[in-house]
Amino acid sequence: MLIDSTYIVDTFAEAFRLRFARLIVTAHDDHWLDAGLRAACGYGTSVIGCDAEIGVERRLSPQETPDGRPGAAVLAFGFSADGLAKAIANRTAQSLLTCPTASVFDGLPEAEDRAPLGSHIRYFGDGFEKTKVVDGRRFWRVPVMDGEFLVEDAVGIEKGVGGGNFILQARSLESALAAARRGVDAIAAVSGTITPFPGGVVRSGSKVGSRYEGLKASTNDAFCPSLAGRVDSELVAGAVCGLEIVIDGIDEAVVAASMIAGIRAASGPDTIAISAGNYGGKLGKFHFHLRQILSPA
Repeated sequence: MLIDSTYIVDTFAEAFRLRFARLIVTAHDDHWLDAGLRAACGYGTSVIGCDAEIGVERRLSPQETPDGRPGAAVLAFGFSADGLAKAIANRTAQSLLTCPTASVFDGLPEAEDRAPLGSHIRYFGDGFEKTKVVDGRRFWRVPVMDGEFLVEDAVGIEKGVGGGNFILQARSLESALAAARRGVDAIAAVSGTITPFPGGVVRSGSKVGSRYEGLKASTNDAFCPSLAGRVDSELVAGAVCGLEIVIDGIDEAVVAASMIAGIRAASGPDTIAISAGNYGGKLGKFHFHLRQILSPA
């Protein structure tokens, strides 16, 4: 299969069941909103080593937010509901309680599974915090130096999909970077997904296990150009650089749609091939076969 002149390798991306939450973060203006988002989403790339995979799903206009201010929807993913709840509470307390003018609302109010948020963070108020129920939803007002931090009492948690991916193989580093940016920009337009790595891209694609005892993952040597000739390489002839785009989404359909949008945008004359990372189908229950999802129905 070819898209333009880009060869689509006959392989599949292997993804996993994760739990996710959606936070609606608002602030006085875009400057402080961006400051809170950068802090809250920092070091939220891979559950191999992070407490959660987290990123901005989309920006929200004042007409779309609960308090009529600039905002953003943030998606956070984790392996377990308990672990995700802890990560969300920690990140909210450390990065959004501290951010001037920020407020935090639940973006999944209809979810049956709930995790405490404001009910934990309220203790920072040292007894001066106040609570109020509006339309059946409980909020906490925690006194802070610029007024009050408004945070929802609990957030919903639902089942999602993590680890959808594709791997660009390009003629040069410059063309790989350009293709990756095109792919990430295209994925950003698909609601319900995030690309949690820096700039949406990971250069350190991983495989399961390591020669070193105790490591869960190590470099995916099959896609490392410096190891060609020393290992069984999966880089096609002429490719000197590989970059991976990893996608987490609220369900299978949006992950597949994101992969399609990203692959089509990243294809082009200097993108020799596009492949994907998997573990032989033994670890993740979701398999996204590239040629299958890219073929017309």
